[in-house]
Amino acid sequence: MVQMKKLFIVVFILLMSVFVMACSEDSGTDSANGTNSDDTENNNTNEENESASNDEEVTLVYARGVDTTGAIDLVIEAFEEKHPNINIEFREMPADTGQSHDQYVTMFSSMSSEVDVFDADVIWPAEFAQANYALELDRFIQRDGIDMDAYFPGTVAAANFNGKQWAMPKFTDAGMLYYRTDIVEEAPETWDDLIKQASELQGEQGTQFGYLMQAAQYEGLVCNYIEFIASYGGQVIDENNNIVVNSPETIKGLEKLAEIVNSDFVPDNILNFMETETENAWIAGDAVFARNWPYLQASSQDEERSSVVDKVDIAPLPAGDAGHAATLGGWMGMINRYTEHPEEAWEFLKFMTGEEGQKIIAVHGGRAPTLEALYDDPEVQEAGPLFSNPEFVKVLQSAVPRPVTPIYPEISDIMQIEISKFLTGDQTAEEAAQNMQTKMEAAMAE
Repeated sequence: MVQMKKLFIVVFILLMSVFVMACSEDSGTDSANGTNSDDTENNNTNEENESASNDEEVTLVYARGVDTTGAIDLVIEAFEEKHPNINIEFREMPADTGQSHDQYVTMFSSMSSEVDVFDADVIWPAEFAQANYALELDRFIQRDGIDMDAYFPGTVAAANFNGKQWAMPKFTDAGMLYYRTDIVEEAPETWDDLIKQASELQGEQGTQFGYLMQAAQYEGLVCNYIEFIASYGGQVIDENNNIVVNSPETIKGLEKLAEIVNSDFVPDNILNFMETETENAWIAGDAVFARNWPYLQASSQDEERSSVVDKVDIAPLPAGDAGHAATLGGWMGMINRYTEHPEEAWEFLKFMTGEEGQKIIAVHGGRAPTLEALYDDPEVQEAGPLFSNPEFVKVLQSAVPRPVTPIYPEISDIMQIEISKFLTGDQTAEEAAQNMQTKMEAAMAE
C-alpha cells in the first residue's frame, strides 16, 4: 500500500511538471501574439525581420514617380556602395500624382509588401497613417539620434499625425515663374503684366507660346488655383477650419486664371498639361514664361536635353491684389507598414532624406532640400541660382499651403472637378465657388 502511494505521488509530480511546462509554453505564445497584435509599430512584422542581420542580403523595392534627371539612380548607387547587403530595386510610378496615390491605396489596403519604401506627396502622410498604410518612424528617429529641427518646420509638421512622425522630408517645392532672359528684359510683377508680356513676346526667338502652366484635371491644377486665389486674398479653409471658398477674392482669382487659360498665348491643349508636358515644352525652347517647381532649373541647364541653357532666370509668381503667392509642395519618404524588411527600409530612407542623399538630389536633380543647412553648401549653391538665393529660403518658409484638412483628398477632388468645369465653360466663376462651398461643407459634415 505504501509503495502504491509512493508510486502515485511520483506519477502525480511528473504529470504536474508536464502540465506546468505546457502552460508555460502556451503562455509564452499568447504573450508574443498579444504583443504583436497590440504593438502598432510592428503589427505587420516579426522579430526575425526586425532583427535582420546586417550580413543578410536583401532587396528593397523603392517606388516613386517619373525621374527625368537621373538623380535617384545616383542616390541608389551611393547607398548600395555603403550598404552592400541591401539592393534597391526602383519601381517607376505614374507621373500623375493622383494615379500614384490610388495605386498605393490599392496596394497597401490589401496589406501587400511588394513595395518597401515610397515617395509621398506632402498631403498624404496623415491619410496613410490613419489608414494604417505607413510605418511609424519615431523609434528609428530616436534610436539613431536624427535631429528633426534641422529640417524646415513645415515639412516636419506635414508628416506628423497624432503626435507621431510618419514620413521623412525629402525635398520641398514652391511654385516659381521661369522666364527667358534672351527675350524678357524684366520679369512681370503682376498677373496683368504677365498677360501683356506673354501676348507681346510670343513668337520671339522661335517660341510658340507665351506661357506654360499645369491646367489638367489633377492635383497640379489645384496648386495653380491656390496661387491665383491666394494672390487675390482668397482662401479655401480658414484657420478655424471653416470653408470660405465662396468669396469675392476667390472668384477674382478664378477669373484671372481663366483669362490666361483661354488666351491665345498658351497651348491649345493646355487643359492636358501637367508638369512633364510643361518641362518638355520649356526645355525645347517653346515658351517665353512657365510656371513650374524648382527642379525645372536643373532641366533648363541640362546641356544634353535643353535648348535654353544659360537663357533662363527665375522670379516669384506674379502678384494679384493681395501680393505674391506660391503653393508649398514637396515630397516625403515613407515606409510601407507591411514591408518584410523594416530595418533595411529605414536605412535607405534615412540615407535618402539625410544630408548625403538630399545633396545628390539637389545637385543632380535640382530638387530643393528640406535640410536648411544644405543651402550653405557651396556645391548645392552652384547647382543653380535658386539655391544660393536667400529669398528662396524665405519663400519656402512662408509659402501658401494647400488646405490643411484630414479629408484633403475629397477637398482636392471637389476643387479639380469644379475648376475644370469652369475652365471648359460649363459654369461661371460664381457657380464654381458656390458649388465648391456647398460640396466641401457636406464633405466636412460626414
